[in-house]
Amino acid sequence: MRSLRPAVYVPLILSGLFALVVAPRLLAGQWDASQARQAAAEGRYAQAAEYYALAAARLPWRADLWEPAGRAALSGGDAAEARRLLEEARSRAALSTEGLVALGDAYQQTGDLEAALTAWQAAFSAGNPSAELYGRLAGAYYLLGDKAAEEDALRGWLLYQPGDAAGHYRLGLLLTISSPQDALSELVFASRLDPEYDPVVQTLRTGLNLSLLESDPAGQFVISGRALALVQEWELAADAFRRAAQADPESAVAWAWLGEAQQHLGGDGSSELARALELDPDSVLVRSLRGLYWQRQGETARALAEFQAAAALEPENPAWQAALGDIYAQSGDLPPALAAYQRAVELEPESSLYWRLLAVFCVQHSVQLVEVGLPAAQKAVQFAADDPRALDVLGWVYLDLNQLDEAEKRLSRALKIAPELASAHLHLAMLYLRNGQQALAYDHLLRARDLSGGDLVGQQAQQMLDQFFR
Repeated sequence: MRSLRPAVYVPLILSGLFALVVAPRLLAGQWDASQARQAAAEGRYAQAAEYYALAAARLPWRADLWEPAGRAALSGGDAAEARRLLEEARSRAALSTEGLVALGDAYQQTGDLEAALTAWQAAFSAGNPSAELYGRLAGAYYLLGDKAAEEDALRGWLLYQPGDAAGHYRLGLLLTISSPQDALSELVFASRLDPEYDPVVQTLRTGLNLSLLESDPAGQFVISGRALALVQEWELAADAFRRAAQADPESAVAWAWLGEAQQHLGGDGSSELARALELDPDSVLVRSLRGLYWQRQGETARALAEFQAAAALEPENPAWQAALGDIYAQSGDLPPALAAYQRAVELEPESSLYWRLLAVFCVQHSVQLVEVGLPAAQKAVQFAADDPRALDVLGWVYLDLNQLDEAEKRLSRALKIAPELASAHLHLAMLYLRNGQQALAYDHLLRARDLSGGDLVGQQAQQMLDQFFR
């Protein structure tokens, strides 16, 4: 019998090798892919990612498996693994637009915002933008401080989500600087969608209307910045003041407000305030903002000098007398502090504010509480009967005078008007402790601490909680 030629053996050998080597890998890879799909459908994302990665390794021609592996890892909370798998998909040119968005998410979750933005921009450039993509871009631009790009991304977001009050509000804030004539419509629309924005929008509306009446660009930016500062949007306010200083480098007001904004953003601001003083040493605004700066630094002598200069420039302005009273009190010089507060109420005798400040000084420092403090607190309520802060101070004075029934009436009234007033909760807690009503005192101390935002009231509440309820 004649033997087979060598050429006949080759296909048979290759077929045998495929059966022995390749077929098991193919079958295992297909099984892994099937298990991955099942795990993903059941919400077992970590296992799904492992199975997809195994399948992709066993089936090297299936580059499309790397992306679902990465997306499963991301859904399972393993951003680092998702990043690795999605980068593998990208290196094999097998990353879809949705995969680019997921890669950006993985970068963001692992702390690389720049890389995240690059991935999201690539997804945007690939076409078919979505609300989610616009939202991611807007958030990234916000964190990176690119306000023009954030504005564009917000416009895109609002095309998909026209009823998003927060989006309209944020766009209105940005337009307050870049296009004030267009800002108001966005802000008003935000307040219509969510009435909680209305008080802030009313403040901004006043500032915008005033800024649009200003012909000087620097002055317009200063007014817009001050409106933003009033609603605690200090980053945008700083941008407005910076633009004002660029528009008019000789504007002491712009430099002074920029220095103030820098402090609210965690900076120093002293160089801007020094520049403002150099430009206009006779500006009351410059002097007062410098006084605040030195007060925050604990430099009471320097703060006092600045407020004395402001008071000399505007001797009929009670605000500077109150500021002087505060500085004197901080330095422990109580007689001139009392005189300054009394001078403030003499200058504006029908203002609840200055009567209240006088009463607060008296009760804080136990200075002539019966002769001056109580009448001042009563005057404060007389001129503002529904002001919860005035009622709180009157209640506090009565508490210190041990007139507990009168104190409880005022403090309860203050909290009925303003349930979130932390200081009234603190004073009512002190009253209940004095009456032996521990449970009521505890509840109000917790409220005072949680509502205070960590200020002096909150610190006092925590100290009392530690002292009486440990």
